[in-house]
Amino acid sequence: MTPKELAALLESEGAPRFRGAQLFEWLWRHHADHYRNISVWPEKLRQHMAERYPLTRLTRVESQVAHDGTTKLLLRMADGQRVETVLLPHRYGYSVCVSSQVGCAMGCKFCASGLKGRVRQLTAGEMADQVAFGNQVLSERGAKISRIDVMGIGEPLDNFDNLMRFLEIVHDPAGFNLSYRHITVSTSGLVPAMKKLADSGLPVTLAVSLHAPNDALRLQLMPVNRAYPLAKLIPMCRYFVETTGRRVTFEYLLLDHVNDGEAEAHQLGELVRGFPSHVNLIPWNPVDEHPFQPSPKERVRRFQSIVQEYGISCTIRRELGQEIDAACGQLRLREEEQVSP
Repeated sequence: MTPKELAALLESEGAPRFRGAQLFEWLWRHHADHYRNISVWPEKLRQHMAERYPLTRLTRVESQVAHDGTTKLLLRMADGQRVETVLLPHRYGYSVCVSSQVGCAMGCKFCASGLKGRVRQLTAGEMADQVAFGNQVLSERGAKISRIDVMGIGEPLDNFDNLMRFLEIVHDPAGFNLSYRHITVSTSGLVPAMKKLADSGLPVTLAVSLHAPNDALRLQLMPVNRAYPLAKLIPMCRYFVETTGRRVTFEYLLLDHVNDGEAEAHQLGELVRGFPSHVNLIPWNPVDEHPFQPSPKERVRRFQSIVQEYGISCTIRRELGQEIDAACGQLRLREEEQVSP
């Protein structure tokens, strides 16, 4: 709930409205897991709220830590469903990769997240609690989260209303006090929701999972291309840039002898040049259930140089956490298989 909603809730329970602001701060800044932890509240109010609105927080099922500090967390929600969150070290500090759904309905052919489909949406609170849990883990390292990427399990724009609530919570000064400019929202290309995000006026960064420079190839990899082909997707990317003043990042996963040839690099350059954008080339983390292989490093570098010839900013994503279940959905999928009969 937002601070205003919590103020109204506390008022409806016979408490002053300012108690709502206190609750918001204790939930997100102090990570209170029970009302008894809220020391600024009278005992009677703590007991009343515990009876009426029990607090539930994410709990850890498993964690994996790579030698580079990358930390993958498998977290359990109140209904027993599990979700993944990843903490990633950078020169500027840590970013957190947040999941937005349990599972995913997009069906991308290279991804572990959607192998069992979408189970349900995450609430804004469940998304924000991933950030709070990440900060708890990082506090032991004397660090905290400075950037958020909504790029974990799920399609964020398929959970639009909860996404927008989440963005409000993490931006609020009494919450995580993070600038919208330090938040990236990923999408596989849901064009109508991209327009809604652009029209919201929030200066977040939009990351579009492109992964192919033509419709025929993209449709093989990403079923969403059937509803929103490149002729709809790219103009909407331009609209996002024009409306928000923020450049678009194109995520491009490189698959050996699938989408990593010189012809595809030239097609990509032609496709996205002419407006502020950045291409992020991603080495693929293998998933046993999919037949692909990562592109050789020399082909990745050649692909990058061709795209750059078109005057496009193009970088190769650092490979983090390779010795753990690094790809989205791998840890959740493996854990579910272990506990299933």
